[in-house]
Amino acid sequence: MSSAALSPVLKQATPVVVDHASGAWIHGTDGRDYLDFTTGIGVTSTGHCHPDVVAAAQEQCGKIIHAQYTTVMHQPLLALTEKLGDHLPAGIDSVFYANSGSEAVEAAVRLARMATGRQYIVTVQRGFHGRTVGAASLTTAGTKFSAGFGPLMAGVATTPFPDALRLKMTEAEAVDYALAEFDYLLATRVQPNEVAAILIEPFLGDGGYLALPPAYLTGLRERATEHGALLVLDEVQAGIGRTGKFWGHQHTGGLVPDVIITAKGIASGFPISAIAAPESIMAKAWPGSQGGTYGGNAVAAAAGVATLGVIEREGLVENSRVRGDELLAGLRSGLSEVQQICDIRGTGLMAAVEFGDPTANAGSPDSAEAARLAAAVQQACIDEDLLTLTCGPTGSIVRIIPALIVTAEEVATGTERFVRAVKRVVEG
Repeated sequence: MSSAALSPVLKQATPVVVDHASGAWIHGTDGRDYLDFTTGIGVTSTGHCHPDVVAAAQEQCGKIIHAQYTTVMHQPLLALTEKLGDHLPAGIDSVFYANSGSEAVEAAVRLARMATGRQYIVTVQRGFHGRTVGAASLTTAGTKFSAGFGPLMAGVATTPFPDALRLKMTEAEAVDYALAEFDYLLATRVQPNEVAAILIEPFLGDGGYLALPPAYLTGLRERATEHGALLVLDEVQAGIGRTGKFWGHQHTGGLVPDVIITAKGIASGFPISAIAAPESIMAKAWPGSQGGTYGGNAVAAAAGVATLGVIEREGLVENSRVRGDELLAGLRSGLSEVQQICDIRGTGLMAAVEFGDPTANAGSPDSAEAARLAAAVQQACIDEDLLTLTCGPTGSIVRIIPALIVTAEEVATGTERFVRAVKRVVEG
């Protein structure tokens, strides 16, 4: 009899095998207790196994597990839609559900092309939108996401991200440069009347945990409106309270996108995603273009209702803001003398430490050493019973993603452990 094993391409970032988990902690089969600052890549927003989420899922499993939502409707999906609607911008009142972020991204692309009758999707450099063929075609967070299975989806153009650190500019200069390059793209590569949508993350995820400057996002909003294109915001990682506001784009005042994509933290680990748009736009999707066997699963939807309830009752968006400020202050204080770090940044509970020579352009000759340091620190954190992840085009960034329920004491503990790990690595 043959035996099976997981694909050899699947590489774990840590050697941890979970026995059980609760709140911000993972308890391994090795008997160790790990402070989890990965949260399943920003998914377990209410922490591991929040009792309200567990109870909602358990109760729903006893009623109906799978109710295919274009065949029969189920109450959890109606309740989730109503509850999500409480947090959507005015005018965005129509929701379509899928399972993963990649699926939601592709649904948004399909909708944008159908609604406008145009083909081009303009994305921003270093964005991550998923690994399926269409989503990977939109992704420039690293070649590993899109290499080896081309040709990729046509009708995609990419414009520079206003990365002040890499460009060695002030933020204002980087914004002016990036908007000028966007306009140049429309003059040299894509006619404005062929642009269906500008699709961007308000905060880069895998691309480096960088905030989109408000002036740049405002500039893109103005250009989308001027040219009749849709502004589609990928809030898969930044949404649901991660940045200290419910949506990442809310850091840009009253800006309203045309389409919002959400997933990850919406159901505390159960697979569900969605796109939301004004009904006038959503109605332009062609019949049969929206659906799916498992989309809007009843148990996942019940977990989503419970998750949003916990976030509201426990004030987790504000907790994200306050704990995030503490996290950033602690990292900057504890690592202020580490010369191998070129940037420490964060908004809410979405923080990053980037390694590299502060005097050189990011991704320049020191990028291999920066990536080595980031990987070494991520592994050293495990010895400190702290779980983190790396990211960025060259792997030179350690990202820190606590659950929204994290306490001040846990932030302090995690910061101390991280600082010890960094100093142990850089001091040899």
